[in-house]
Amino acid sequence: MEKHELIVRIQDQRPDHKNPGKMKTRLGLACLLIVFLAVVGISECHAAPDAGVKSDDVRHQLLLNEAAPQESQIKTIGIIGGVSWTSSIEYYRLMNEMVQDELGGLHSAKILMYSIEFGEFSKQERLAERGDWAPLKRIMIDAAQRLERGGADFIVIASNTMNSLADLIAANVKIPIINIAEVTGAKVKEKGIKTVALLGTAYTMEQDFYRGILREKYGLKVVIPAKSEREYINTVIFDELCAGKINEESRKQFVRIIERLAKEEGAEGVILGCTEIPLLIKQEDVNIPVFDTTAIHSEAAVKYSLYGK
Repeated sequence: MEKHELIVRIQDQRPDHKNPGKMKTRLGLACLLIVFLAVVGISECHAAPDAGVKSDDVRHQLLLNEAAPQESQIKTIGIIGGVSWTSSIEYYRLMNEMVQDELGGLHSAKILMYSIEFGEFSKQERLAERGDWAPLKRIMIDAAQRLERGGADFIVIASNTMNSLADLIAANVKIPIINIAEVTGAKVKEKGIKTVALLGTAYTMEQDFYRGILREKYGLKVVIPAKSEREYINTVIFDELCAGKINEESRKQFVRIIERLAKEEGAEGVILGCTEIPLLIKQEDVNIPVFDTTAIHSEAAVKYSLYGK
């Protein structure tokens, strides 16, 4: 606290009999000055602790203001989810964890999700090429357009199978779509793997939309399970994993299929090409590298959201 000293010099202490009012005025002014300085000193004394708090607050606000331009440039992720909800939960969790790990503190991902009602939708999807895809296409386009109107800066389709419609959806919106097969292929190639197994729905394993990207863009040889194995995998996905059921016997059968593909087909790694399969199969379950497409897709979305690449 600063100390204020007042020296009042009265040139003539003797009463001024000729002008008593003048002397009273001088003394009154001196008293007022003393009172004023005393009040200022007391005020500053009490204000000192608060000043430190306010200073910290200001510094904190300045830090926020400095970070604000960067945060304001974070892109909003649009997720077409619900296909199924069990994997959509994982997308939401992973994206938020990744953003928090990257930015620290209580930072979280900027996300808009449109969750599709999966009941009737799933009946056609599980039929693969035998299903009626016309309503599925309409639903997916509508979901993407809703996200665009809602303010999403780009879209991820939280389903490997539904990424078969990525080009169709892209033609009906003005914002980018991050294709799950593209980012997965890049990740497999980074590991130096040349032959990779692909597990997923029957449609994903049998149609060329996924394998074609892996083969033509990334030079990968893709091997898939036998027909009976594909039927089994498809059934487990729709009857168990999409319903949130984790069955130990199903895990063992998936591991057996992966091990056979590694031993007999030369698979050096396995793509879990259905966003529900990572709920069942983990890296510790098998001896070859596992490519979790839910995590890979989430990571690509977060990088694009934060850094635009």
